Amino acid sequence: MKKIVILLAALSLLGACSKLTQDNYNQVKAGMTYDEVTSILGTATHCDEAVGTKSCRWGDDAKNIKITFLADRATVFSNHGIQ
Repeated sequence: MKKIVILLAALSLLGACSKLTQDNYNQVKAGMTYDEVTSILGTATHCDEAVGTKSCRWGDDAKNIKITFLADRATVFSNHGIQ
């Protein structure tokens, strides 16, 4: 059972990475909602929330897209290792 859980976790990470492309990053625009962004990039790997601000990361330290949402609208975004 433990092997199945590890395998599923690994597959979900690989699936998320496949959406981390320059083309998908270029589709993200200021003002998009979190749901609009996740329709392009998939579910975020990690999000932090504080006082109406949500900062999310897709990917890992080597390859990622980071987006900050203010009132559920994309305001600041960046990428690292995306080609």
